[in-house]
Amino acid sequence: MTEGTRDPRPIAPVSKRKAAAAARATRRLGVEDWTTAALGVLLRKGVAAITISTLCDELGVTKGSFYWHFDGIDQLLETTAQSWCADHNDAARGFHDLEELPPQQRLARMGELLTGERVWQVELAVRDWARTNAKVAEAVKALDQRIFHTLSDTLVDMGFSTEQAQMRAGLMCFAGIGFVHGNQNLPVPSEEQRREFFRFITSKQS
Repeated sequence: MTEGTRDPRPIAPVSKRKAAAAARATRRLGVEDWTTAALGVLLRKGVAAITISTLCDELGVTKGSFYWHFDGIDQLLETTAQSWCADHNDAARGFHDLEELPPQQRLARMGELLTGERVWQVELAVRDWARTNAKVAEAVKALDQRIFHTLSDTLVDMGFSTEQAQMRAGLMCFAGIGFVHGNQNLPVPSEEQRREFFRFITSKQS
């Protein structure tokens, strides 16, 4: 090709995934990079598809990078589940700084989580995974208990007795878990319907 002429061959487009992998390859990967990649594969293909080779392809790195952080795939899987259910991932669910809100706003904010598509997709995948993995089940149980106590404490702040607060918090938790498993088959609650639910569950009328 002579100077001043242009190469007629089209430039192959670079997929977003490959571009992201190239960007990650320029820096040292951390544990969070691996768990995020594992969650992505979990959502698209299921837990059986999470393999070292698949994740290395996703991240554009060699297996040596994987073994820098993990002893094997089982350790990565457990770390991924624990990471999703852990305190530091509250921001992904919208729980970040929740305690600083007034009780009513706190409940409303938690209600918004029911319609957060990314959240319920991952919650559903992780809960299904917990059926066959005891350590994942433990992580999910810890998350459920943390959400339950957050709701219960909020209701106590609103003037309910501990017994009443725990009963109503339990109903909210069951409603949330039910949404995770049934939202694909049932209508998604509107904002007004969520408000009505919380008005009902927090009513002090006998």
